[in-house]
Amino acid sequence: MQNRGLSFFLFLMICSLVLSLSASYAQSESSPAPDPSAEEIMLFQEIPSVYSASKYEQKVTEAPSSISIVTAAEIKKYGYRTLADILRSIRSFYVTYDRNYSYIGARGFGRPGDYNNRMLLLIDGHRTNDNLYDMVFIGTDGILDIDLIDRVEVIRGPGSSLYGSNALFAVVNIITRRGRELKSAELSAEAGRYDTYKGRTTYGDRYQNGLEILASATGYNSSGQRSLYFKEFDPAFSADPRAANGGITNHTDYDRFYSFFTKTSIRDFTLSAAYSTRTKGIPTGAYGTDFFTTGNKTFDDRGYVDLKYEHGFGNQLDMTARFFYDSYKYTGHYLYSGVLNMDQGEAEWWGGEIKLSSRPFDFMRLILGAEYTYNNRLDQRNYNTAPYTLYLDDKRRSQVFAAYVQGEFNVTKWLNVTAGGRYDHYDTFGSTVNPRLAFIVTPLDKSVIKILYGTAFRAPSPFELYYQSSTNTPNPDLKSEKIETIELAYEQYFGDHFRATTTCFFYDINNLINQIDAGGGKTVFRNLKQAESQGMEFELENKWGNGMEGRFSYTLQKTVDGQTHQLLSNSPEHLLKLNISVPLWKDKLFVSIEEQYTSKRKTYLGSYTSDAAVTNITVYGQRFAKGLELSASIYNLFNRTYADPVSPDLNPLNAVQQDGRSYRLKLTYAF
Repeated sequence: MQNRGLSFFLFLMICSLVLSLSASYAQSESSPAPDPSAEEIMLFQEIPSVYSASKYEQKVTEAPSSISIVTAAEIKKYGYRTLADILRSIRSFYVTYDRNYSYIGARGFGRPGDYNNRMLLLIDGHRTNDNLYDMVFIGTDGILDIDLIDRVEVIRGPGSSLYGSNALFAVVNIITRRGRELKSAELSAEAGRYDTYKGRTTYGDRYQNGLEILASATGYNSSGQRSLYFKEFDPAFSADPRAANGGITNHTDYDRFYSFFTKTSIRDFTLSAAYSTRTKGIPTGAYGTDFFTTGNKTFDDRGYVDLKYEHGFGNQLDMTARFFYDSYKYTGHYLYSGVLNMDQGEAEWWGGEIKLSSRPFDFMRLILGAEYTYNNRLDQRNYNTAPYTLYLDDKRRSQVFAAYVQGEFNVTKWLNVTAGGRYDHYDTFGSTVNPRLAFIVTPLDKSVIKILYGTAFRAPSPFELYYQSSTNTPNPDLKSEKIETIELAYEQYFGDHFRATTTCFFYDINNLINQIDAGGGKTVFRNLKQAESQGMEFELENKWGNGMEGRFSYTLQKTVDGQTHQLLSNSPEHLLKLNISVPLWKDKLFVSIEEQYTSKRKTYLGSYTSDAAVTNITVYGQRFAKGLELSASIYNLFNRTYADPVSPDLNPLNAVQQDGRSYRLKLTYAF
C-alpha cells in the first residue's frame, strides 16, 4: 500500500471512529430490520421504482429507459462475488477478463482494453469513473464490498443528457445498505478454491437522535491458479523470444485487496467515504513484459469523500446538493529482460453538483441541475529504475462545467413525454450538447410502450491522449466519441408477479476510440469513423407464490465497423441467460441455478473464440439460527473450457482462458 493511500485510509478510519463514539451516547431504536426477501417480494407485488433514470424516484414503467434491478436478496441467492458477476447476469451484458482487470460489454460493444469507460458507475449517485483512465472497477478491484449493496439499478442506453461523459451504453447506480438494517455488528468469512479467503466486519445502526451510521472493512487474499499454460509462450509452438518453461507460469495469478466504506446520515445530510487498495499479479506477459516471473503486477488505490444535502421545501420543490473529493493512484511494475519499468498514474479531482426538482403544474415535473469538476492532478509517469531512463513525465490540469434540464409531461392519461438535454464544456476540447426524448405510451393497464431517442458522448481520457511508453504511442488529436440511439421497448406486466420485456435498439457511434496495433510492438488509440449496432432483447421474469422465482433473457445483436461492415472484435451475436431459484425449505433454504451462454467472439487478430455455456449453482440458507446465513457455490459447474478475447496489449495472446470449476463457502453472522 502506498504511503499516500495509507494516510487516506487512516483518515477514513478515524472519521468513522469519531462518528461511532459520538453515536454511542444515543439510544438505539428498537424497530426490527427489514427482511431482504420481503423487500424483493414487494418489488414484484408492485411495479418497482428506480431513481437513476431521471435523478428522482419513479416507477420503471414511467422511466425513459430500459431498466434492470438486482436486489440484495438475489445477490445472496445466486452467490455473486463481485459487481462483474452481477452485471454478467443481466440481459445484454457480458464480461471479459484478461487476468488483470474485468471489462464489461453491453449490447455488442465490449472493446478490449477500453477500461470500461463507456459505462458510468455510480455509488449512491457518486460518480466512480476515475478522471485519468475513465475506468470503472467491477472485479475484485471494486471500491465497494458487494455485501454492502442494497440494490443495483441498471439504466440502459445513452445517459449523457443527465450524467455527461462515459454514459454511452449504460448508467449503473449502486444503492448501498443503511445502518438501520443492521442494528448491530455483522461478521462475514469466505473461503474458496485457489487458496482464496475473504473477511468482512460491518457495523450499522440508527439512533433516537436521528443519527444513522454504517461502517465496514474488508480484506481479501487469493493465490490464484498456481499454474497457467499459454501455448503462445511454449517453445514447442512459439518463436517468441520470451517463450520459456513449456509455456507454464507459476504463482503469478495472485490477487489481494483491502477496502473500507462508511456512510453517516443525520437530518438532511449524508457523508459517505470509501477507499480500496488492490494488488494483482499479471501472468500473461502483457505489454511485452517478461514471461514466467512474479514481478509483473499492478497496484490500484481508489478513494472518495462525498457530502450530500437533500431537502424538501414542502411546496413541490426539492433540492439536492453535493460536494466531493476523489483520488486514484495506479502503479504498474513491469519487467523487460529483468529491468523494472515503473508505470504510474495519479489523479485528484473535486467538485460539486446542485439539482432542483419541482412540479410547477400537476401534469409536469421539472429537473434543473449544474455540475462543476476541477481535475487538479492528472499525472502520468513511466521510467526504468536501473539504469534510470525516463520515458514519460506528463502533468496536467483541467476543468469541466455542465448544466442540464429535463421535463416530464403527462400529456394524456395514456401518454407521457420526457424531454431534456445537457451542456458540457471541457477546457480541453470544447463543448457538447446531448438531448433525450422519450414517448411512453400506456394503451392498457400494465402495458407500456417506450419510444426512446438520445445521444451521448465520451471525452478522450488523458491516458488515451498523452500516454507514451515503450509499448504505446500517444495521440493528442483524438476526438470525443458520439453515440446516437433509437430504441423501442414493450413491457407487459401480468398480475403481481410476471412481466415480459421486448426491446429493439439501434446505435450509431462516430469517432469510436479504438486501441489498435501500431506496429513495432506498439499500440495506439485512434478514432474509427463509424460503428453501428442493432439488435433485440427479450426477457421473461416471474415469481411464484411458493417462493420460486426465475428469469430468462435472450439478446440478438450485431455490431460492425460502419465502413467495412465487418464485425467488431469481442462482440457476441447471441447471449442467453437463465436464472432459477427454488425454495427447498420454506424461506430458509434455497437452491439457485444460473446458466449463461455467450456465442463466439472475434479477436483482434481476426480469429474467433469458441462459444461458451457456463453453469453456476448456489445453496443459500438463512434463519436457521438468529442472525446466521450460510451459502455454498460452485462456479462453472461442468468445468467448461472457454476463453475471452483480449486487447493487443497482450500480444501474442489474443484470447485468455478462463477459470474452470471453482467453489466458495460463505458464513455471515449478525449480532
